[in-house]
Amino acid sequence: MSMFPAFVRLLAAMVAVLVLSGCSQFVGDNRHNVPVPKALVDRMAAIGSSPGEPMVIRVYKQSSELEVWKRTNTGQYALLKTYPICKWSGALGPKVKEGDYQSPEGFYDVTPGLMNPKSNYFLSFNVGFPNKFDQAWGRNGTYLMVHGDCKSVGCYAMTDDGIKEIYAMARETFKGGNRSFQLQLLPFRMTEANLTANAASPHVPFWRNLKEGTDIFDATKLPPSVDVCEKRYVFNRQAAGGAPLDANGACPVLTTAAVAISDL
Repeated sequence: MSMFPAFVRLLAAMVAVLVLSGCSQFVGDNRHNVPVPKALVDRMAAIGSSPGEPMVIRVYKQSSELEVWKRTNTGQYALLKTYPICKWSGALGPKVKEGDYQSPEGFYDVTPGLMNPKSNYFLSFNVGFPNKFDQAWGRNGTYLMVHGDCKSVGCYAMTDDGIKEIYAMARETFKGGNRSFQLQLLPFRMTEANLTANAASPHVPFWRNLKEGTDIFDATKLPPSVDVCEKRYVFNRQAAGGAPLDANGACPVLTTAAVAISDL
């Protein structure tokens, strides 16, 4: 039996692999190391920031927007860029349990360990759900992500081009020595008009609690420190001596937290 047909098939397969590889933008699947685009670095410079500076991300479900804010040379944060969210799932309101197909809401801290460079959805990072607040309410769920690919079963799906930039900015923020960045997942822009328009929702008390934190950010352009007691968020407040708060316990006498700009 001639080996020629088998050799031809093998050669054709090798050529096909090379052709497909040539169509890929990422040699060796190195997408997680793609640099921040020069245009975005230039935009950072224009607002007095740089890739290694701290960042904050704000997400608004209702308008399907994701904002990236960067700390500037004033010490305050400025809006860098707004990205369209391709898809989120569920309705306005928090995630409650695994399988409810609900995208979460609340204040989260994203650390380097939550970054996922090998995501099935191009690139992703875990939002950190359930956090201390969610756990106090007995809420559960896993693998709640911000990712690419425009598919969502409880996540926030960006376009691939969008998550590529957002992921790169998060990576460079961590390289700059920052331990985390704050992620504010919100139902809508936290205005009185929007709260009034949704006054019939059972989530209004929760949203008003979120608004306490967003109001601080809007007024100071600094991310508030976040803790939980009495099963509610408290912002820029701490117990005497700085001990962590009991999420389910009574709020102790709280003092205003002195948060240095260098710690943000």
